[in-house]
Amino acid sequence: MKIFTYIIFLVAAILIGVNVMMLDFKNLFEGDSLVALIGILAILCAVVIWLIFRVSKTIDEKLKKQS
Repeated sequence: MKIFTYIIFLVAAILIGVNVMMLDFKNLFEGDSLVALIGILAILCAVVIWLIFRVSKTIDEKLKKQS
């Protein structure tokens, strides 16, 4: 499961990098730049959700060990 997590984070980092390269800072909210911004926000949301899931799994494992 940890290897899968690292692969997901690596893919997310690559996708964020690709989307940052697509940004046009002069026209940030127009055309491809807007699509890139939406992509970056979506990837960041997915990473945050995945981190919450990992923390909840860790807490669940610790609670099971205490019982």
